[in-house]
Order: sequence, then C-alpha cells, then structure tokens
Amino acid sequence: MIKFNYFKLFFLLPALLISLNSCETLKYKKVSAKDYPPEPEKRIKKNMEEGKGFRLMGKKEKGGVFDFASSNPLWRASLDTINFIPLISANYSGGIIISDWYSGNSENESIKITIRFLTNEIRADALEIKVFTKKCGIQASCAITESGEQIVKELKKNILKKAVVYEKELKASGNKKYLGKIR
Repeated sequence: MIKFNYFKLFFLLPALLISLNSCETLKYKKVSAKDYPPEPEKRIKKNMEEGKGFRLMGKKEKGGVFDFASSNPLWRASLDTINFIPLISANYSGGIIISDWYSGNSENESIKITIRFLTNEIRADALEIKVFTKKCGIQASCAITESGEQIVKELKKNILKKAVVYEKELKASGNKKYLGKIR
C-alpha cells in the first residue's frame, strides 16, 4: 500500500509539472510600461476589452442600490404618526414596526400597534395595521382584544397623508436626503 502511494506520486507529479508548463497563461511575458496606462480606470477598461477580466452576474454599474429608511416616505410617515408610543421593534429590512403597550392616562387600558409594510408604494393596501387593546381588571386579570376598524382607518389615513407630503418634498428636492419632520 505504501509503495503504491509513492508510485502515484513519482509518476503523477512530473506529469502535472509538464502539463502546467505547457499552459500559456503561466509563462512569463515581458511587458513594457508604455503599453499600459498609469490610470487604474484605463487599465481596467483595457483589460476588460482584451478579455483579461470578468464580471460577476453581468453587472456593469458599481456598488449597489441602498434604500434607507429616511428615504422611504411611507416608513417615515408611520414613525411620525406613532411617535408618542415607545417602540419595541422597528425593522426596516423586515418591513415591520411594533410598539410597546401604551396606556396614556388610563391605568386599566392600554394599546399596542403593529404596522407591516406590504410594499413601498403609497397606497391604501400598502400597510397592514393591527391595534390591540389590553383591559386589566382589579386582580390584574387582563383581556387582550384586537381593536375595531375605526382606529385602524384613522391611523392609515394619517400615515398616508403624511407619506404623500413626504413624497412631494422628496421629488421637489431632487435627492434622497432626510428632509425633516412635517407638523
């Protein structure tokens, strides 16, 4: 068994070296600095034209597209509408905002709001809003129910109104920077 491994190594290693030596790409070529421009962009362009480079998945533009939460009018409008409630989670990439329980002036009743973004377009079906109400009794026995449609409609209406205003501001400014709060 040991002799067989040495036998393979003895014959395969020279065969590998001979085959690699015959490869044109591994041979050393003298290159003049005059043939290549000093600017990296021009060198890259020349190499790509000669077929010496490659692109992954056919992309021609540099970098990526980054959509930040401050450039999404619907997201900004949602946060501004429920800014009086402390948040548990606001995950832009996941498209969800979850508030903490908020009781306001009432000790026995509190609400919790979740907003799920179904699309970035400003339209009525872009948001899924749920409002939960927690009513606690004297002995801390609490009942949690989903609130009626009225508060959901009001929240959605306010969010969409603000989002439209933010969208108009964004288009008027011509760039995607945060434009500040609208009162």
